[in-house]
Amino acid sequence: MKLVLIEGPGKRESVQHYLGKEYKVMPTFGHCRDLPEKTLGVNVAKNFEPEYVLVPSHKKYVEDIKRELKKAERVYFASDPDREGEAIAWHMCHLLDIDPKNANRITYNEISEEAVNFAIQNPRPIDNKLVDAQQARRVLDRLVGYKISPILCRKIQNKLSAGRVQSVTLRLVVDRER
Repeated sequence: MKLVLIEGPGKRESVQHYLGKEYKVMPTFGHCRDLPEKTLGVNVAKNFEPEYVLVPSHKKYVEDIKRELKKAERVYFASDPDREGEAIAWHMCHLLDIDPKNANRITYNEISEEAVNFAIQNPRPIDNKLVDAQQARRVLDRLVGYKISPILCRKIQNKLSAGRVQSVTLRLVVDRER
C-alpha cells in the first residue's frame, strides 16, 4: 500500500478513486504543527528560530497517519501547491520522522484523473524556498501580532487578533485619526 497525504478531507474520495486500491489517501486537516499558543514561540536570539509544537486538536490525525505509515511501502505528500501546502508537507515529514530531502512531494492544480496520476508519476523534493517563505510569514505574524492582540482585546473587543497586515492597517487608521 502507498500512502498519500492530502491537506483537506473534501478531496479524499476523488483522489482515492483516481489512484485506486493500492493507495490509501488520508487528510492532514491542514497544519499539524504550529507555534505554541501561550508563548511567543520564536527564539529571537537564535536567528528568529521558530519553536513548533503539535497542534493539540490534530494529535489523533497524526496518530492515525503514523499507524498507516507503518503499513505503507511509500508515502506521498500531496498538500496544496502553495507555500502553505509546502510547509504542511515539511511539517508532516518532521512529525513522521521522514527526511524532507527524501520526501515524495506531489502537486496538482486540478482534481482530475489525469492531473492526479501525472503528479504521482512525477514526485519531487519539498521546495525549501516555499517552506522558508511560509515560516517567515508565520514568524512575522507572531512577532507583530503577539504583542498587539492583547491590546486590541482590552481596548476594542475580546478575542480579536492582529498580525503583520492588521498591524499596518491599525497604524494607518490611528495616523489618520490623529
